[in-house]
Amino acid sequence: MPTDRPLVSRSQLENGVRVITEAMPGVPSVTVGIWVENGSRYERADQAGISHYLEHLFFKGTERRTAAQIAEEFDAVGGVLNAFTGKEYTCYYGKVLADHLAVADDILADIFLHSRFDPEEIERERTVVLQEIMQVEDTPDDYVHDLFSLRFWPDHPLSYPVCGRIETVQRFGQPEFLDFIAARYRPDRLILAAAGNLEHERMVEWAAREFGGLRGTAGIVDGQPPVARRGVSYTEKPLEQMHVCLGTLGISQSAEERYAAYLLNTALGGGMSSRLFQEVREKRGRAYSVYSFLSSYSDAGYLGIYVGTSAEWVEEVIAIILRELKGLKHDGLRTDELTRVKNQLKGNLLLGLETSDSRMSRIAKNELYFGSDIAPEEVAARIDATTNEQIVGLAERLLRPEAMAITLLGDLKGKTVGDELLNAG
Repeated sequence: MPTDRPLVSRSQLENGVRVITEAMPGVPSVTVGIWVENGSRYERADQAGISHYLEHLFFKGTERRTAAQIAEEFDAVGGVLNAFTGKEYTCYYGKVLADHLAVADDILADIFLHSRFDPEEIERERTVVLQEIMQVEDTPDDYVHDLFSLRFWPDHPLSYPVCGRIETVQRFGQPEFLDFIAARYRPDRLILAAAGNLEHERMVEWAAREFGGLRGTAGIVDGQPPVARRGVSYTEKPLEQMHVCLGTLGISQSAEERYAAYLLNTALGGGMSSRLFQEVREKRGRAYSVYSFLSSYSDAGYLGIYVGTSAEWVEEVIAIILRELKGLKHDGLRTDELTRVKNQLKGNLLLGLETSDSRMSRIAKNELYFGSDIAPEEVAARIDATTNEQIVGLAERLLRPEAMAITLLGDLKGKTVGDELLNAG
């Protein structure tokens, strides 16, 4: 790992707004992000999807600009303006050449502070959001993940789809959006993150000028981790494939065992050399797509596995997955395998540091979950220091049949998949 890493700086305004920057003098671009510690987790059941819908509306016109003018001004400098909503945060960001940083700063502040939320625009965008929900439901390899979360963490906000539900999205109007902003978009939940060819002092000046007048604090919402529910669930849909999501207990974003979890997940299903890819696809030809993943949040998480396969092979494929999980729990990783996945993770880390947008996202998430920057060198050192014994210990704690759940989406063609499959695992 290089030791001459760019400088990460942090400042905080009197009202609580945090400004985090990472200087990258050798790159031509700058990415600026406005992060709000707000996402679908902080919604009541009757508010499901309001954070995501609100994200769309910030681009639909301000007191100074129409929606078309916002798009035209960014396009005129060759920039990228976008946003995304997650379970625990929402981000509005712009990426431009360093010479056009003032354009990005001005437009981002304008849409965040002066959007009009015109009722006509709300109605027009409602159809777009509803189409997005329906698109997910028509994309089974995405939809099965939503179904899994709803059943694994029942009745908890972390289980809600970020896009919400059709019945809730149809009810939102201007008063609901303004009330939600007043409750959640407060300066103590706001992070201004920027990376690229920039000066920290300039970003602090911009933040103080544009955001220094914000007042108030966001109330405590949720606060309890979800409780997992074991079992097998099935959603009937006439599809050519069975889409399967299997999951078990995971870790939080800041858990000490996270490096062992990264290595376990990478070995299990994190690439073409992973155990699941080799066993399910390469050796048996039972699937085109098979992988594992970690869904981690501030106080909870799960280790998940996705596979798309034929109905006739679904029990065989699940049995293979459970066998691989059992092997990890008993033996962990071979010496050569552990070395390989460590190098794989460190290589992915380095490749992820090449662009200003990826670095902007990294420093913002570090602030969100750790309250400080964690240097890539430290991450690499922690990866290198992780032992097979630590991986086995984590696997023994997480990979237990009594904590596992399986969600299936498709047409089982008369077959049944029951809890006995989990018990056998």
